[in-house]
Amino acid sequence: MSRVAALWVPLFPLAARLRSEPELAGAAVAVCEGNGPAARVVAASRPARKAGVRPGTSLAQARAVLPELIARGRDPAGEASAREALLEVAGGLSPVVEDAGEGLALADVEGMGALFPGPDGEDRLGHAAIRAAEGLGLPVRVGIAGNRLAATLAARRPASPTVVPPGGEREFLAPLPLAELEPAPELAATLERWGLATLGDLASLPPGEVRRRLGPEGEAAWRAARGEDPRPLVPHRPPPVLVEGMELEWPLASLEPLLLVLEELLERLAGRLLARGAACAALEAELTLEPEGHDRRELRLPAPTTEVPALLGLLRLELEGRPPAAPVAAVRCLARPDSPRRAQLTLFGAPELSPAALAAVLARAAALLGPDRVGSPRPADRHLPGAVETVPFEPPPPPRSRPEPRAGRGLLAVRALRPPVPLEAILEEPGPGGTGTPVLRSLRSPPGAALHVQGLVRVAAGPWRCEEGWWSEAPVERDYWDVELSDGRIYRVFRDGRDGSWWADGVYD
Repeated sequence: MSRVAALWVPLFPLAARLRSEPELAGAAVAVCEGNGPAARVVAASRPARKAGVRPGTSLAQARAVLPELIARGRDPAGEASAREALLEVAGGLSPVVEDAGEGLALADVEGMGALFPGPDGEDRLGHAAIRAAEGLGLPVRVGIAGNRLAATLAARRPASPTVVPPGGEREFLAPLPLAELEPAPELAATLERWGLATLGDLASLPPGEVRRRLGPEGEAAWRAARGEDPRPLVPHRPPPVLVEGMELEWPLASLEPLLLVLEELLERLAGRLLARGAACAALEAELTLEPEGHDRRELRLPAPTTEVPALLGLLRLELEGRPPAAPVAAVRCLARPDSPRRAQLTLFGAPELSPAALAAVLARAAALLGPDRVGSPRPADRHLPGAVETVPFEPPPPPRSRPEPRAGRGLLAVRALRPPVPLEAILEEPGPGGTGTPVLRSLRSPPGAALHVQGLVRVAAGPWRCEEGWWSEAPVERDYWDVELSDGRIYRVFRDGRDGSWWADGVYD
């Protein structure tokens, strides 16, 4: 026998708005749809409802009843984010989840007794879903029953969670009014003429007469009233990115108020990522400009992280370096989730770096220096000696045992100089009519150079011609030498073939 859990958010447009603006909690708030005189109240908070504000009334009528009413328009971006968050909560209960409409998610929880054993296991499962939804800012009611209809109606009961015992769907549905089925107007009028008021009244009718008098639609309603709902759940495929968005009450033209909105969106994204056990590997910000236009920013993170200050710092640097071209009317933040790095305990050697702490430090460094300046150097597959490229910093794990020291073989190691040090060179050119290459006699670095180089050339090996990028606008032409000066130090130097300048780019140790 299947078991279905329904997660329902009452007054979903209001719940999505309060999730975006938590400072309005407890105030008299109404969410409206439409503009000007056509604006109608869609949902109202408890203080507003107590004062007489009802859904369907115009905003002018609501303000006549409650002058201090706070009116907000519907927020499609915020409602889409809240809908995704609700589906993520349902996904924490089961891999089979259906998006059943605005503010309603269904999950197949058959077999969850292994995680929540005992006669009150489903009740504890419902409480766990409520706590998870509250952690994401959503007030959820939970109903659990043998089919989707009974679970949905159970979730709409005031007591939450409401658990319908297996096989008790017909008994649970019997006292509910027929309006809970939302029948077509013609069918509802016919049932009212017959004097039927509850689902139990409809379920007690003989099936043959229902089929003959009411047709297939009436038979489907009769079966639903008896607790028979064979429709399976339609699995929902979660999106590859997490999205949090918000439409602003008025356009923002300065950076600081925009950063406050971005910080709130990042806080919500971080909460959803932590609930998944994931971290943000890439971050995008989409800005809707006033009166029209869009601005999209994409940030590459050095390591997956959920640290909001670091992510906000990256966005601040991006927006300060390239401000939006117009005031911002709506904001969306998109986070691409990835598995956070895990630390492996070791019995030998130093403990491994904490992946979470390392990701936070790398994100802070990227926020201060720029994402393209954080990483590890790696030899590049190029012709130039010492050519490197930057790759993400991923330290190796600690050794599993104490490594034995290796005996040295007396080889020289070159210490690269970045940037290269300029040199003044004295050469002895070949005589008139002579052939061969110039002979290098002495080298000297200018005063104030990063490295002091001065002396007569004792031994010189070279030149070795290196050409790279001849097809590009900035080709490289260099002649390299290894030289030993009179002070005993050995350098790697080169002459730039474009302008004849001399440079030292390495010292042999």
